[in-house]
Amino acid sequence: MKFAFFANTDWYLYNFRLATALRLQADGHDVIMLSPPGDFGVRFAAYGLRWVTLSMRRASLNPFREVITLYQLVRVLRRERPDLLHSFTLKCAIYGALAARLARIQVTVNAVAGMGYVFTSNHAKARILRPLVKTMLRFALGSEHSLLILQNPDDAVAFIAEGLVAPQKIRVILSSGVDTERFHPVEGQSSGHARLRVLLAARLLWEKGIQEFVNAAILLREQGRDVEFVLAGMPDAGNPHSVTLAQVQQWADAGVVRWLGHVEDMPALLNTVDLMALPSYYREGVPKSLIEAAACGLAIVTTDLPGCREVVTQHGIDGLHVEPRNSRALAERIIQLDDDRELLLRLGRCARQKALTDFDQRLVIQRTLNVYTELLRPCTAAIPIARSVP
Repeated sequence: MKFAFFANTDWYLYNFRLATALRLQADGHDVIMLSPPGDFGVRFAAYGLRWVTLSMRRASLNPFREVITLYQLVRVLRRERPDLLHSFTLKCAIYGALAARLARIQVTVNAVAGMGYVFTSNHAKARILRPLVKTMLRFALGSEHSLLILQNPDDAVAFIAEGLVAPQKIRVILSSGVDTERFHPVEGQSSGHARLRVLLAARLLWEKGIQEFVNAAILLREQGRDVEFVLAGMPDAGNPHSVTLAQVQQWADAGVVRWLGHVEDMPALLNTVDLMALPSYYREGVPKSLIEAAACGLAIVTTDLPGCREVVTQHGIDGLHVEPRNSRALAERIIQLDDDRELLLRLGRCARQKALTDFDQRLVIQRTLNVYTELLRPCTAAIPIARSVP
């Protein structure tokens, strides 16, 4: 069988969906990756995966450009004739559904991680777009042979409350999974480094709690605390809420944070820090950085908000919750763990166990393939697409 994965960046497909594509390939199926051009797409060839580019811009509102993108997508689908199209993000779900109908691709899966800018922002642009996006989503998600994958129960409630999709068409799969063999604790790790090292790894969007992280660093420095704050990630030019490159460089030059930019080897980085802090008030799906940190046995400090609360479910047991938009509260949580290294280790051990139980990549991939099987069942009697996890 043939599967098409469609996302608004090649970075997303490479970092979040490569393992699923390789699992399908190992089972004897053909997979094509569809996205705008980027630096990561050329890597697919090394895995024997085909990559097709589209002239799509994530933030574009130019009707002419959007029609061209849709036309290109329809042409690709008509040429490739995939048995199933899996689209990621709100915009791709809408475009994928439209193109699939025009190309007569019957089976579609849409995966949305978080509610996104249009639904969470109060900016004029978001308010203007919201009614149109809702209408288009109802159309996109209403196909007879389609299902919607969401990453947390709160998003499921929100989609139903907005009347965007029927409850029976939703499947909740927590996160996109983490390779718990690649991401693992360091053998023989003790109670952490003498100097506590705190990491925030994310796209540099203000709603990820970037300002609160920086402010906490300043507060602890003023108190004479010897804590290192490490920031990993790049500004996101396609998002209107991105931190600017000049701003993050200013923080780094002032010695407030150590900024690493994009990090290729995340397991190596995670094994050099003691604590992951993500004081996010962004409407997350399930943050990848949190489940990677959990798999590495790090203590986690994050907010009790949708997506984040799926990783830290019990304050004081598998992590610590912090009030959103509160730099001082974040600083106090970090001080608490700096002073109590036994708690730091205990939270990390519980986080590792939760990663193994809920977020292991093999489990997540299997649950995704089960969704495919559910939709394709009438035509897959002779070609199974899902096998049990070893």
